Amino acid sequence: MKRIILLFTVASTLTFSSCQRAIVGQDGWSSDPMTNFDYIWTECDEKYSYFDLKEVDWNQMYIDYSAKIYPEMSEDSLFHLLGGLLTELKDDHTNLITPFNISRYGVKYNSQDNYDYRIVLENYLSDPYRTGPFTTDFLAGDSIGYIRFSSFTGSVGSENIDYILEKFQDTEGIILDLRENGGGAVSDVFALMSRFLDSTRTVFHSRIKSGPGHNEFSAAEAAVLNPVTGAYTKKVALLTDRGTYSAGSFTSLGMKAIPHIRQIGDTTGGGLGVPNGGQLPNGWTYRFSITQSLDLNLDPQWEQGVPPDTTVLFDWNDRETDEILEAAMDWITE
Repeated sequence: MKRIILLFTVASTLTFSSCQRAIVGQDGWSSDPMTNFDYIWTECDEKYSYFDLKEVDWNQMYIDYSAKIYPEMSEDSLFHLLGGLLTELKDDHTNLITPFNISRYGVKYNSQDNYDYRIVLENYLSDPYRTGPFTTDFLAGDSIGYIRFSSFTGSVGSENIDYILEKFQDTEGIILDLRENGGGAVSDVFALMSRFLDSTRTVFHSRIKSGPGHNEFSAAEAAVLNPVTGAYTKKVALLTDRGTYSAGSFTSLGMKAIPHIRQIGDTTGGGLGVPNGGQLPNGWTYRFSITQSLDLNLDPQWEQGVPPDTTVLFDWNDRETDEILEAAMDWITE
């Protein structure tokens, strides 16, 4: 576990260090559109981690996009061209950041919306209680515990999550709702998963780009987690959708290794590569994925999204029923 957390920390540090070097040393500054295009294309070519999985012909992208470059391009036109190039990677950890706009892919829009908190609040929750980053309540009488976790804020700790699990210790099962959770602090992933472990387990593997070739990576290293005292080992239904991204996908991938947990809903949005970046010659900043997360068979395919064990989608003609929540309740009580 420490090795994986360190990997995230190093990636974040590299991002800020790279930006800082470019800001301090201005000798390479250039507003020339082609210079900036060549720079970001080459950076991605040598360091982006998912070319083969995404089936992106990056050389063809160079031909297609460089043909649209001309010296008198406005900043707005250059932004849309470079942002469009990065969008070809179909990765929401890949962005171009300028003072006036930020490029995004928008993976959550590749599927229908499958979460509406108002439906949950008005039809399922009777006495919702806020504990740290969590909203909790009992469902089906007191037989099921419900935990809504909307963002990985870095605030999951022993005081809040242990309090919740103690409150739910006599339930038949727990529903952990990560729908539309766009990610955040990776420390929360491990703090959360360890509370549901039945034994010491390898939950996934990770590797980082180590050379300019598209398939040059470091050796895969395992993320090994240990259970904590008082871990909840009865049924846990993990609810996901395409808006479950980044740290949400890490949680989904890791929980695949825990047998009493079932993922219900839609495929997650992916985002399993740690982003790193720097600064273009014109001062704009960028980031893109430089690592791969692998399952227990060392397969990187989950970057495309972690699929549910049971697929259930919303019926938006029924504004009083959460079909995904209902399926989770049925599984726990069956």
